[in-house]
Amino acid sequence: MTAPRAELRPALDPARTALVLVDLMERIVALPLEPYKGTEVLSAAEELAASFRKAGALVVLVRVERPGVAEQPPGSGLVDGLLVEGDLEIVKRTTGGFQGTGLDERLREHGVSTLVFGGIATNLGVESTARAADDLGYRLVFVEDAMAAFTSAEHDASVRLDFPRFGTVVTAGEVRFSER
Repeated sequence: MTAPRAELRPALDPARTALVLVDLMERIVALPLEPYKGTEVLSAAEELAASFRKAGALVVLVRVERPGVAEQPPGSGLVDGLLVEGDLEIVKRTTGGFQGTGLDERLREHGVSTLVFGGIATNLGVESTARAADDLGYRLVFVEDAMAAFTSAEHDASVRLDFPRFGTVVTAGEVRFSER
């Protein structure tokens, strides 16, 4: 059973909300993903990021680097044009985005208490980051059509079974901000 969508009423406060996009790197977006292609996830993420920036909300881009290697594989940077001035880029070396990255401290410096998630893979980087965020007391919102996994079953398990236990699952079209 999913959490009631009415939880987004009242709408999100842009001063206290951040969009967290996980692992939208060239080599990861190019993988065979389900139920959405990497390009579809990227398009939804770009639209969300634009709306967050327009509302004055923080955009956080989390990407992974393999630890202990001299050089990262080709395509390990964020997709070109995704990061803009004013965004926060976080480099992780684990599955989740909080361990050893300073992400929690940076979010708290910005007064953020609500996180809206998208990215790849739903059941790995996104879910691991979200579980840590829940442990830290953040309010969580999951944008189902702005994430994908290696199989539809993995994506669906996170979206339909796990995420409703931690927060609210919505589509990109349902994300709304309160007026300032």
